[in-house]
Amino acid sequence: MDGANDDSGQRPTRTGRPPATSRAVLERVGFELFARRGFDRTTVDDIAAAAGIGRRTFFRYFASKNDLVWGDFAAELVKLDALLAATDPAAPMMDALRGAVVEFNRFDPAVVPWHRQRMALILRVPTLQADSTVRYASWRTLVTEFAAHRTGRAASDLLPRLIGHTVLAACIAAYEHWLTDEQASLSDLLDQGLRQLAAGFEGPAPVLA
Repeated sequence: MDGANDDSGQRPTRTGRPPATSRAVLERVGFELFARRGFDRTTVDDIAAAAGIGRRTFFRYFASKNDLVWGDFAAELVKLDALLAATDPAAPMMDALRGAVVEFNRFDPAVVPWHRQRMALILRVPTLQADSTVRYASWRTLVTEFAAHRTGRAASDLLPRLIGHTVLAACIAAYEHWLTDEQASLSDLLDQGLRQLAAGFEGPAPVLA
């Protein structure tokens, strides 16, 4: 675990910031420290001290420093599941899937800088990669199950598995490109990548008029 102090000892020195009382505030504090010190050099105790709270209070919000980076991932999975469930049954499967995934990754402009920082940590920090694999698997399972339902196959069949893996890969590729180009639209990149995936790789992706 990060750090060594506990609430039973001397409380951290306040930095002038009001005590953090929400997951969102703690995320912002953590991201600010990660930007200045780097992820690996920032401890849970550092984040708690900067937020004006104790170590135990931090763990009421997040199980670990890694969890802080991912935010409320369980709630995000519920959101994606709901978007997939709400797709038009008459729409072609890949169109429905693309629409749900693009909507899932749509963010208020005020949140975009923080989301960019979050994804840069997730995709670029080696110590987060193992944890990322577990989270990606949960996300991919929802897409695989959606594809299985739409194709009338078992989720363990090759086609639904292939769709789950390739859709995830297309999304990661779109995010990696987005991180290298601050002028790019994440929604457009995801839309383009998933259209290309649906069309195959022998020619350009179809574009809506």
